[in-house]
Amino acid sequence: MGRVFSGLQPTGELHIGNYIGALKQFTDQSGHYYCVVDLHSLTAEPDPATLHDRTLDLAALLVALGLGRKSCVFIQSQVSAHAEMTWLLACEARTGELNRMTQFKSKGRNRPQSSVGLFLYPVLMAADILLYDIEEVPVGDDQRQHLELIRDVAMRLNSRYGDVVSVPKAVIPKLGGRVFSLTDPTQKMSKSDPDPMSKVLLTDSDQLIVKKIKAAVTDSGREVSHDPKAKPGISNLLEMAAVLSGESVASWVERYRASGYGAFKQAVADQVVAVVGPLRDEALRIRRDEAELERILASGRERATEQAERRLVAVKRAIGLHLPGGHP
Repeated sequence: MGRVFSGLQPTGELHIGNYIGALKQFTDQSGHYYCVVDLHSLTAEPDPATLHDRTLDLAALLVALGLGRKSCVFIQSQVSAHAEMTWLLACEARTGELNRMTQFKSKGRNRPQSSVGLFLYPVLMAADILLYDIEEVPVGDDQRQHLELIRDVAMRLNSRYGDVVSVPKAVIPKLGGRVFSLTDPTQKMSKSDPDPMSKVLLTDSDQLIVKKIKAAVTDSGREVSHDPKAKPGISNLLEMAAVLSGESVASWVERYRASGYGAFKQAVADQVVAVVGPLRDEALRIRRDEAELERILASGRERATEQAERRLVAVKRAIGLHLPGGHP
């Protein structure tokens, strides 16, 4: 695998869908960048104190995943090249492209009070990725459209000025790329869903995880089978359990086909607890040692800045901006 960049917003609390769709794919390898994208979160107008605390909470979670030794864990706003690169890329992006973005259409179009930041959100995302010569970006299926835009902007920039940035590709898991709500298995599991029973948070206690899984909406009948159209609730739990356990969906079906929903849900809950419990506890331990967490983030910031500034200067030079010292 080539270089990887992934950014996570410190708005809302991460859930098991975020873990399956993205976090589970993260590996601690040199040249991989994992970023708390706090600048992106400003489009939601977060409370300042909450934003500060959740930024550190999320950073602690990334470190708890085993990242930050070889890979680079850092906070987006601490590397100024992200904001500067955004303007350069905004001059390459087209309003028609940004108007077509599903996120903007659902949250900002035809709303005069929506922020310009919401419109430019995908351009900042492009800056995040193109600064680091990234080849692969692990994302959930809902981010595919943004990656396509980033590729278009990168290819347009290269066409005008030479090969100044890498053109990334999305890496989307075949299974678990979209985890559905526990209360409505026809809808994606979402941080913004106001129903706390719709999702298993990565901060939930073991007891609460079991309660949520047992209360998950299922389907008519008693047979455990994988059929996303006829049995979306059971199929969602099957896929979740399969990804978390590393076993196949077929093996879970074979084991619990005739057991009834109760025993099956308990087994799924046990599997979720086995993954979330240790991660939650380690993240809490790291969060309490704020000095060590800040040391890891400082190291990440230095490494990220070195790479980001190098790529930013290359782009500036290519498009004809005058660099300090007068060098072309």
